[in-house]
Amino acid sequence: MKSVVRWSLGHALPRAVLRREARRGDLQGRMVVAAADGRDLTGLFEEIRAAGPLARTRFGWMTTTHAAVREVLSSEDFRVGVLGSDGSALGRLVEWSSGEHLHPVRPPSLLAVNPPEHTRYRKLVTRVFTARAVEQLRGRVQEIADGLLDALEPGGETDLVESYCGLLPVTVISEILGVPAKDLGKVLSLGSAAAPSLDLGLGWRTFRDVETALAEFDGWLGEHLDHLRRHPGDDLFSRLVAARDDGVGLTDAELKATAGLVLAAGFETTVNLLGSGIALLAAHPEQLAVLRERPELWGNTVEEVLRHDPPVLLTGRLAVRATEIAGVALPRGALVTTVLAGANRDPGVFAEPAVFDVTREGARDHVSFGAGRHHCLGASLARMEGEIGLRAIFARFPGLRVLPGGRRRETRILRGYEYLPAALTP
Repeated sequence: MKSVVRWSLGHALPRAVLRREARRGDLQGRMVVAAADGRDLTGLFEEIRAAGPLARTRFGWMTTTHAAVREVLSSEDFRVGVLGSDGSALGRLVEWSSGEHLHPVRPPSLLAVNPPEHTRYRKLVTRVFTARAVEQLRGRVQEIADGLLDALEPGGETDLVESYCGLLPVTVISEILGVPAKDLGKVLSLGSAAAPSLDLGLGWRTFRDVETALAEFDGWLGEHLDHLRRHPGDDLFSRLVAARDDGVGLTDAELKATAGLVLAAGFETTVNLLGSGIALLAAHPEQLAVLRERPELWGNTVEEVLRHDPPVLLTGRLAVRATEIAGVALPRGALVTTVLAGANRDPGVFAEPAVFDVTREGARDHVSFGAGRHHCLGASLARMEGEIGLRAIFARFPGLRVLPGGRRRETRILRGYEYLPAALTP
């Protein structure tokens, strides 16, 4: 019963309401429905922008203005969490139906907690997941990418999401978590199954698959944590288990939540980054020609892919007090949806924003990793995996062609390819 209520409140009801409001012309409803259908959203970004820095919708406010997005995400006047924390009857129902197992968008996940808990929690995590620690993984990421490419047949055809884009990040994540070789297959399958947990409006079957995968991962993690405490390794998760601030470390629930977030978010965002990057570069051979002449631009190419087709469409914040954003007065409790992909197309920040240009100055000014205290913890890792993964596949298969029939994910918040067929021409 609780599982049905969780699905109804978190997925079925929002999906039904958004579709109804989309038919009535509501901008937010139209965007979410169009995203699920895999449609180009450029026109909607401009409609929202034309309605002002904050556009009123049936559900609150939304913005595609770069400055407003940054302000909302960085402001102390907003917090994460929309449903279930207001003491209402609906909130009590959400609390009653909460699952017993970890979930990357429920407390104590970093995505779902606010200060002071978030401050203490993130301080410990960032002490381990430093840019320097991530950079030390570069050689191993290159080895993994090369190994995956070795397994692909030159001149053959393959679904790159299944054979490359998905396997690279989840293999890297497994090494970060210190997964023993005997459990690698299990974690690979759980990572793929758990990734949709970050999305909204899941169908019942997908929801059940996600919950099953998260429950299995939770159970495996309990045993894995015991093992790491007895036999710590050199992986980042072992270091996080041992991390202390004034003698106090993370609880088992927080350690599990961090691992679940690394598994789901680290997999989903990077597989989408790689798939979208391959598709964009294959569709713009003149940009590949630039990269062959100027290989130092591969890092900037990743930033431009993130700007042009980000892995996450939007995120929301709730006002904890009456405030003002971009000259618009907002009451306490106002929900503001920040459209990250729309802010990345703000012509006031990016010249010719619809153009994909690997030489673009200021490409890194995108907001694809968010901003403020909830800026993506794995941004450095995603950038490094994206750079290595894209450069390696086009070095191995310079004539790579994306074939007809590619299919975008039917997701509402996450953006990327579910199926990306390609001919691997050397």
